[in-house]
Amino acid sequence: MPLHPLVDRLAAAIRCCWAELPELEPLAVDPELEAISGSLDGEALFIRNELHRCRGLRKLHLETARLGLGLQILHCVWFPDPRFDLPVFGADIVASPAGVSAAIMDLSPVRGVLPEGIAAALAERSPRHYSQPRELPPWGSIFSPHVRFVRPADASEEEMFVEEVTEALAILARACHHTPAQAATDPATVERWAGQLSYCKQQKQNDKTRRVLEKAFNPAWAQVYIEDLLFDDPPRP
Repeated sequence: MPLHPLVDRLAAAIRCCWAELPELEPLAVDPELEAISGSLDGEALFIRNELHRCRGLRKLHLETARLGLGLQILHCVWFPDPRFDLPVFGADIVASPAGVSAAIMDLSPVRGVLPEGIAAALAERSPRHYSQPRELPPWGSIFSPHVRFVRPADASEEEMFVEEVTEALAILARACHHTPAQAATDPATVERWAGQLSYCKQQKQNDKTRRVLEKAFNPAWAQVYIEDLLFDDPPRP
């Protein structure tokens, strides 16, 4: 069974955006975590992980998952190197044969506010309107004012979402090329490192992800997967 069109198109768009990044290279991933198979409620669960890094970003992670013939998930996070004044990019899709129940994307600040140039570029984008916006979760304080969280109603809204992600990634890619690195001991670097620690801590509060992984595999495996792959803490500068 093919991936849901939105999951497929967004994954392809993200991979295309990698080509615009400076000094892109693969990031080593444990072979046991690259392609994962399990079972949940009698249905087969498959997870694929792709990892890269580049100048300015310590880790680019794209995860696609499928449960039987139903649930499909895309999860993508680009974590910045704290020496660079760059945001965290995140996008998630939850889809099923009935449609897309959730689509979220954001460039999230790690120091309270987005870098000035990125905030200005996001504000200059053409406005888009979705018929079914969704409410952010309780831990959503990590997101920027430009976060998009919706339930796309049809193919045109799904395409709008892909366009928004592509625009945000193009803005981030340009910033990766031009943002200077600061010293590891610079107070701003240390502040960004602490901010990214807080971002990862907040994301780990998503109990839905943990419960699914614990049920499909086991609690110890789920803990390692979340702590070491999904939202690993940034190394101290």
